[in-house]
Amino acid sequence: MAVIKFSKDIEWGTATAAYQIEGAVDKDGRGLSIWDTYSHTPGIIRNGDNGDIACDSYHRYEEDIQLMKELGIDIYRFSVSWPRIFPLGKGEPNRKGLEFYHRFVDTLLENGIEPMCTLYHWDLPQSMQDIGGWGNREVVDAFANYARVMFEEFGGKIKKWITINEPWCVSFLSNYEGKHAPGNTNLQLATTISHHLLLAHGKAVSQFRDLGIEGEIGYAPNGEWLEPFSVQKEDIDACNRGMGIFIEWFFDPVFKGKYPDFMLDWFRKKGITLPIEENDMETIHQPIDFVGINYYSGSVGRYKKDEGLLDVEKVDIGYTKTDIGWNIYPEGFYKLLTKIKNQYGNIPIYITENGACYNDDVKNGRVQDDNRINYLKQHLTSLQRSIDSGVNIKGYLAWSLLDNFEWTEGYAMRFGLIHVNFNTLERTRKDSFYWYKKVIKNGWISM
Repeated sequence: MAVIKFSKDIEWGTATAAYQIEGAVDKDGRGLSIWDTYSHTPGIIRNGDNGDIACDSYHRYEEDIQLMKELGIDIYRFSVSWPRIFPLGKGEPNRKGLEFYHRFVDTLLENGIEPMCTLYHWDLPQSMQDIGGWGNREVVDAFANYARVMFEEFGGKIKKWITINEPWCVSFLSNYEGKHAPGNTNLQLATTISHHLLLAHGKAVSQFRDLGIEGEIGYAPNGEWLEPFSVQKEDIDACNRGMGIFIEWFFDPVFKGKYPDFMLDWFRKKGITLPIEENDMETIHQPIDFVGINYYSGSVGRYKKDEGLLDVEKVDIGYTKTDIGWNIYPEGFYKLLTKIKNQYGNIPIYITENGACYNDDVKNGRVQDDNRINYLKQHLTSLQRSIDSGVNIKGYLAWSLLDNFEWTEGYAMRFGLIHVNFNTLERTRKDSFYWYKKVIKNGWISM
């Protein structure tokens, strides 16, 4: 039996996002977000679900924090609802919204849990979308102002900050593929938004530095691994593009001050231009303290003309899949992390999301989710492989603490360590909760 031991310096945690768990969408002055609008549009969300109540964590956060304390985590990643702070995206901040997050953060700290705050996890104020959303540079400036207010309010309390979560999802998934709010299908718009998101990140980092806030700041791109189907150049190039739109496209500007040439050439062939203005790249390209990595899945890819945006076809070679249909590919986790180290150096990395969807229900008071435990075991093994290979891993945050509103899948897909009955809101610890608790306490797993 192999035993995998982890460094005592690793911070263990879990993660959530505001719209997925908070509910209380019309309480204490919160404004509308694009996800309120999108989820109430008929025919878009599975079963007609929405985030109006979700896990009701806005009212039940004390209960949830006690569960975190029982789990034994060091760090908890949450996101702030921008429209809860600025109902119209800008103007005067909503004190009741700020007071809620003060109560929440204070309760975390009182229970020995360090807060990691994500400023943007997809809930753009609807009023900002009404003027063009992230396609309008005014929204970039509004985000920088929102970030400044948050830094001033919580500087000293919150010492780990994430600017933007999964910029690929915000840009290409939401505005080219049209699969998330606001549901656009415009490649030029999506590419413009990708640049504006990086600019918003850079402006927030500048605010953080100018204010002299104590702590660390970074961002959290998502990535997947594509293994070439063959050694043929066209397959290798296709997979490089397939990963490049997640990694190089959103890493090179931050760490190298330029967009990757191979991706720029591809977009130019599509007639796409970037709205780069004077000093944009300098704003984006400034030191950050860490990068968050969100990883769930990977695949084998090969070249196929006109297959999606990037001429890359994913080939199913018999992977086991989670209940949401994503391949289980822990080897890709290791390869992605080592790729990032090899290309960008010894960056401190937090795994800000990693987890699996299994829809096990409560039976006789228990949720027996062995598949989730096996998924986590495999990925934690890959994590330690990356550490042994020199990747600078600072922490691991499992997605997610709670079953929650899973975007267009509504409440049909469950990622939580804790089961939520969405009729009664009762929380039930899953077997994976107890397993992860032991990992945190012992610092090792057996395979």
